[in-house]
Amino acid sequence: MSAPIIKRVVAIDIGGTKIASALVTIGVGDKPLVEHYAKIPTEAKAGGRRVLANAIASAERVIALAGGVDGLCGIGVSSGGVIDPATGDVTYANDMMPGWGGTHLGAELTAATGLPARVLNDVHAHALGEARWGGGRGKTSCLVCAVGTGIGGAFVERGHIMLGVHNEAGHIGHVSCSDAAGIPCTCGATGHLEPIAAGPGIISRFVELGGDATLPDGTPVDGAVIDRLAAEGDERAIAAEARSGHALGEVLGSMVNMFDPDCVILSGSVAQCGPAWHDAMTRGWNEAVMPPVSATPIVSGELGGDAPLIGAAENIVRSAYVEFE
Repeated sequence: MSAPIIKRVVAIDIGGTKIASALVTIGVGDKPLVEHYAKIPTEAKAGGRRVLANAIASAERVIALAGGVDGLCGIGVSSGGVIDPATGDVTYANDMMPGWGGTHLGAELTAATGLPARVLNDVHAHALGEARWGGGRGKTSCLVCAVGTGIGGAFVERGHIMLGVHNEAGHIGHVSCSDAAGIPCTCGATGHLEPIAAGPGIISRFVELGGDATLPDGTPVDGAVIDRLAAEGDERAIAAEARSGHALGEVLGSMVNMFDPDCVILSGSVAQCGPAWHDAMTRGWNEAVMPPVSATPIVSGELGGDAPLIGAAENIVRSAYVEFE
């Protein structure tokens, strides 16, 4: 039997608050090896050039720890914003990262380091990592949904991400649901999932129902506090979590009707909520899902914060998307 082919990749995950970087080695053991992990502030408000400089510095740090560029396949990047994976350009970014849109991210990293670079949207990279090496390993297709401060998702079919003509496919947070009817969304539309089912939506609903916005020491209430209160029987916390869970279940059931995946992979901080949230999600799922696909398993993500780094590295080793002539 021939020895496995070992691939070493510099991986970078660029988010609105932090840039994580690591050396990812694929081809050793049951999942990729993540080494030399570190994170630094993104400094997004300082503008796109500062973010780019921080990303380049992160890549150079990993290259130095890896002993130089020899033996490295390239730089795999996960980044916030809308990404053109064919060019590595950031084609759009919202106000959380001013000046990031228009950055030639892949080309700039290659110019600075001499290594080839490939870039994916951060949610797409997260989904790819989980589909190939985490909760979806061994499955032919996965619907991946990450629920935290926002809600993102992706559909991965036989190891390739559905990107869409504008590279925006998978915006599960911007699917309409009955629980959100009439509620405005930050994108400018109304009735979308994200404003009520993501973490800030749970907090705002709790406060609307009469819950305290701050703790006795003045610290703003957060999702962990609300989840603890729900476990203790606080009706306002239970109702806030239940609205979120029910709405997500309804949307996931509808998406499974459409895509018929092998499994749904659920990750993110909100997915760690207790029974009030999960029971409501099950109700929403049962109300929306069609009988032929109702047994589709919903599994937890397995890679945690390593998922986008591993997905970005995978995109260097094997293309994450199908290129059409």
